Formats: sequence, structure tokens, C-alpha cells
Amino acid sequence: MEKFIIHGGRKLEGEVVVSGAKNAAVAIIPAVILSEDVCVLENIPNISDVFVLFKILHEMGAKIEVLNKSTVRIDSRFIRQPVVPYELTKYMRASYYFIGALLGRFSRASVSMPGGCDFGVRPIDQHIKAFESIGARVNLEHGMIDVYADELVGNQIYFDVVSVGATMNIMLAAVKAKGLTVIENAAKEPHIVDLANFLNSMGADVRGAGTDVIKIRGVDHMHGADYSIIPDQIEAGTYMVAAAATRGDVLVKNVIPKHLESITAKLIKCGVEVEEFDDAIRVAGVKRPQKSSLKTMPHPGFPTDMQPQMTVLLSLAEGTSIVTEGVWDNRFRYVDELRRMGASVSVDGKVAVVEGVEKLTGAPVKATDLRAGAALIIAGLAADGTTEIEDINHIERGYDDIVGKFTQLGADIRKIEIPDSQLAQAL
Repeated sequence: MEKFIIHGGRKLEGEVVVSGAKNAAVAIIPAVILSEDVCVLENIPNISDVFVLFKILHEMGAKIEVLNKSTVRIDSRFIRQPVVPYELTKYMRASYYFIGALLGRFSRASVSMPGGCDFGVRPIDQHIKAFESIGARVNLEHGMIDVYADELVGNQIYFDVVSVGATMNIMLAAVKAKGLTVIENAAKEPHIVDLANFLNSMGADVRGAGTDVIKIRGVDHMHGADYSIIPDQIEAGTYMVAAAATRGDVLVKNVIPKHLESITAKLIKCGVEVEEFDDAIRVAGVKRPQKSSLKTMPHPGFPTDMQPQMTVLLSLAEGTSIVTEGVWDNRFRYVDELRRMGASVSVDGKVAVVEGVEKLTGAPVKATDLRAGAALIIAGLAADGTTEIEDINHIERGYDDIVGKFTQLGADIRKIEIPDSQLAQAL
């Protein structure tokens, strides 16, 4: 088992370069299946979720060549079996994007029910509804989702709730359906626009991504493409909040400032200094942050994936803040860990009341999910003393070289291996 050891109390200073967006990459990588050709993807994040996707593609017959640490060449012409087994999907939610991609290419798909972070019920009913709308039949049996169609035909689809996953999944299938598919109440996140741009670069006809109505006119053939994935807004936001929490001064590079507007606005409201450039943002936490209230919402609202990190900052703020989770159930499970470090946070359902404290104190904690783990790193960096974080596999699912990047900013953080003998003694 591995864990992070953090000696806190240091201001973060310097520059950090943001990697490609996890939430875009996990849909764009399965999308290469639709091309039946060779694609070159640039700005790929080096994270465990991406490695799992490459392994799935390799097992299915794709040829993958790593050109450099962030560029990969994928040849999907030799994929023959539209089946993704449980062993390769149990650790990540985004494996369900193979359903849309395989359905688009083969008119059938068999994919195990997805895993990933556990913070409440995350049904795929909207995905199923969308697939059935364009002519697919769906069976859920023995933990497998079997989807098949004699012919995919465009249709009008209205989502009962805004769903990023369902929006992207039906986009993958609809690009090869006959006729016009209209998706209403579509999600509008930047990674949805990125997926649409990638599909269009392969010859698809997708219009309206980034609005709540997306129109897709199906095509018969899609070709290969070279494409660079957008920067990761959540990774960028994590370093922005970390700079504020440690009262440091950090230039976050390789970002699209427009994608960060809701995060920037909230930091400014907390009294943090933020300066925007063309492709970078400078964050300086020169004083104790001020209280603020926030509610997570679908884009362009404050992102749910930044809620735990922002809650850490507010736990150090002057005054009482209210944090409302408007997207997922049970996303406050990390609060128990934060309390171990001296935070004063009380949770009632989807609402947390955060009483700001002067300081946090290092403690042994566990990452309960990906973004909660990032939040605990921020807490450890800002805290007095030593923090040990276990279950760091969650964190490495979504952050490229997080130890190296924080170390470059002056943090005292390292990853250590706990020998099995010591682990057994501890148990």
C-alpha cells in the first residue's frame, strides 16, 4: 500500500503547468473506436484512469503507440469484439463511454457495469433512455450492459436531469445514426465541447455543444485525426485553491481562463488575489480568506468536482460559510477526515455549515474519493505538522504527477510504500 506524507505550513510559490483534462480524455479515448482508422491524441494526462482505458483498447485489439509522455497514437482498425469485461471496468465510472462508441461502430456493445468514486446513487437510466430513443435495445444481466440495434436512427431526446455522462455517451452513438438526433437539456461542460470538437475532427457533424441543445447529423464514415485535449479545469482549480489555502503565490499555466470563471469568482469573493492572462492565472493568498457561500451546479455553475477543495479553504476562512451540494448525494463523506485535522464542519444532508478556524493540524486521514483526496492534500499543505493520507489510488486516478507538481511549488510532500509486513502489524 502507498500513502502520501505531507509536512505542512509552507507557502506554495512558483509556476505549475496543468495537464490535459481527465473528464475530456476519458470520453475522447473511447471515441477513437468510431474512426476505424489511426488517431493521434496530444495533451493526454498521465493518470491511472487513462492507463485503464488504454488497456481496454489494447485488449479489444487496438494498437497503441506512446509517442511521448503526453502523446499517443491509436490504431483502432483491428478491433473486432465490442465487449469490455468487468475486470477492466470495476475501478472507473467512465468505462461506460465504450457503450456509446461501440454502439456507434458495431451497432452493439457489451460492457460491465462501471465502478469509480462512490458518492451516492449514480444511475445510468438517462443513458439507457437515450440509447433506446435512437433504436437500441438494452439488457442489464449478470452485471453486464448489453446494447444492440438493427439500425441506429436519429431522434429527439430530452434528458429529465442534466447529465454529463449521458450527454457524452449519446453523442458517441448518434454520430453514426441515420438522420438527425436532437439532444435537449444537454449538459454544457467544457469537456462536452471538447468531445464534440474531436468528433467533428474525425468527420462527424455535431453542432450546439456548450449549449443545452445539441444537434447531430449522422455520417456513414469517420476518419482518423490528430487532436489536442483541453487543459484540466479541475486540476487548475485545485492548484488555485491550494495557493490560496497556503497563502502562497502561484502562476497556474496551460489553462483556459474562461473555463475557470466560477472558481475565480469564488476565490475573489473570499478575498484572494487573482490575475488572468491569456493562458495562465496567478493566485495569491496574501491574507486569511473571508467567508463565502457556494452551491455546486451544472456548468457554468460552480463545479461539484471543486466542492471538497473549496470547503477546505472555507474551513480556514474568517466567519461561517454555507456549502450546498447541488449535484451528488453523499459528497461530504470526506468531512469526517477533515474534522480529524481540526476543521469545524457540520453536515445535514446536502448542506455543510463551515465554521472557519485559525489553523488545521496534521493527522492520519484517508482519501474517500478522487476530489476528496485532493482536498485532503490541500488541508495537509496548509496545516501545522504532519499529515498522512492513505487510499491515494483515488487521487492518482485524476491527477498527473501531483507529488512532483506540488514539490515544484515548494511543498514538502512525498509518496511512500508501506511494506506488507508493516501493514499486517498495523492491522
